Amino acid sequence: MMPGDINELLSHKVWAVIGVSNDQAKYGYKVYIQLKKAGYSVYAVNPKLTTIDGDPCYPSLSALPTNPDAVSVVVPPKVTEQVIKDCIELGINKVWMQPGSESAEAIRNGEEHGITVIHDQCVLIQTRDKVN
Repeated sequence: MMPGDINELLSHKVWAVIGVSNDQAKYGYKVYIQLKKAGYSVYAVNPKLTTIDGDPCYPSLSALPTNPDAVSVVVPPKVTEQVIKDCIELGINKVWMQPGSESAEAIRNGEEHGITVIHDQCVLIQTRDKVN
C-alpha cells in the first residue's frame, strides 16, 4: 500500500465508522470523534447502539441514508470479512481497517473486488494534523 492511497482516501469527505462505541476509551469512539473533528461527514454503524454523542447510529452499512465514500473498520477480523462482503454488494470501494480488525481473507477479498484496502495504519495517526 502506498502513502498515495492514504492521502487519496483521506480526500474523501463522507465516511462510515463500523464498530463505533460509546466507551470513550475504545478506538471505535476515538476514530469516530476524530474524523468528525477533522471535518469529515461521518456515519456511525453499530447494531447494538441507536445513538452516539447525540448522533444517530445505524445497524449496518445498507441501513445508511447514502453510501459513504470510505469505510473505517474497528471490529474483530471475522466481522471485517462480512463488512467487506457488504461493501462489495453496495459498491463501496475504499476500506480502512484499523490495526487488529484486518484478516488476510478480508484484505484478499477486498482487493480481488477492486476495493482500496488500507491496513497496518491507524486512521488516528494519519488524521491528527487535520484536527483543529
